Amino acid sequence: MFELFLEKLRHGTYITLETTPSRSAQFAPTIDKIEALGLQNLVDGFSTTDNPLAKLKYNALFAAMKLQERFGKPALATMSMRDRNRIALQSDLLGANEANVRAILALTGDSAHNSDQPHAKGVFEGNSKLLLDIIATLNNGTDMAEQKLIAPVQEIYPFAVTDAYAKSAATLQKKMTKKVAHGAIGIISQPVYDLENAKKLLEMMAEANLENSAESVLVLGYFPITKLRTARFLDENVPGIFVPSAWVAALEKASHISPEEEYKVGFELSKTLFEELKALHPKIHIMTANQFELAKAILS
Repeated sequence: MFELFLEKLRHGTYITLETTPSRSAQFAPTIDKIEALGLQNLVDGFSTTDNPLAKLKYNALFAAMKLQERFGKPALATMSMRDRNRIALQSDLLGANEANVRAILALTGDSAHNSDQPHAKGVFEGNSKLLLDIIATLNNGTDMAEQKLIAPVQEIYPFAVTDAYAKSAATLQKKMTKKVAHGAIGIISQPVYDLENAKKLLEMMAEANLENSAESVLVLGYFPITKLRTARFLDENVPGIFVPSAWVAALEKASHISPEEEYKVGFELSKTLFEELKALHPKIHIMTANQFELAKAILS
């Protein structure tokens, strides 16, 4: 399963779909919806988010296991540094490994100040680079205290993330290079809305690999926009994302006509972008905030 996944990542078309577990003791309804739409036949794998915005959700590692059991395709499980120290991180990775959850997306995580759980405190023993180092250490057969594991892990595949845009290209380049240096085999960007932006990220990835004598792969983040308010929110409030003014203007014009026209214009812009990105670099991670019908419309 993972061998084919990595082959697609490095040499073929690689499309993954993000899933966000809900505040529920059951993840099955989300999986059922994916299966009802046949999305498992349109993607190469999935990802599961880990309490985004510090809001309580079903566990990402268990969600990844459930997806893999149902569809026989790899699921990239997100792990946030916000909620665990190095003991818990290693423990979770060891348990997940036996369940064949072995593709891990390392995140520092959103601040606990945003949490919906009163008095929650972030751990933040380190940032995502520490988790990448932990994975490398476990893959070498020892824990972070240099104690040999009684039973070694099956290889764990570490991924990381990057902003899609920054005012300082040098800063963005430096961060990307560091994550490659810490062993990330794939780096997923924030959503990209401009082809030239995507080309610049690919140049940065090539430079990061050159500096580290590595072969890490950039995966372009993709989030379709069908509403004006979404475009404005992403552009104005989410660091690392740039939405072109032409998109905002087109959606604003359409919104004055009707909600249906607004959706139509947004979908057409998003669909065209997806095809352009796929032609440029067919490694794409689709994020739709669980709007799986929209994901299917884009992929169909």
